[in-house]
Amino acid sequence: MSPAERKALKARAHKLNPILQLGEKGLTDAVVAEIDRALAAHELIKIRAAPLNRDEREVALAGICERTGAQAVQHIGKVLVLYRERLPEAAQTAPQGSRGSSPESSSGRGRIKPGFPRRRA
Repeated sequence: MSPAERKALKARAHKLNPILQLGEKGLTDAVVAEIDRALAAHELIKIRAAPLNRDEREVALAGICERTGAQAVQHIGKVLVLYRERLPEAAQTAPQGSRGSSPESSSGRGRIKPGFPRRRA
């Protein structure tokens, strides 16, 4: 990652709130899985690692990057900032069974259009 890219990501991350908080148990498999899901959804995340000391935070940051394929953007105080580019849109398409995505629901039957009162029988 170039210094200019890192600078732009730091600027984007400035307004973000931490999504996850590392606990006293540190970097468990469940925490790594949750970080992986957060990166897939948001691309750029903050993690708070309050109970860990500075050296433990450095080790945790390296472990997260290794296990998730993310890049460390910043480690400032007790907050870690991570970035992982999203997969192409084709790999992230919503399942076809989701509400409102079927061809039948696009016909408009059975739905109330906004601005029109309901008829009472």
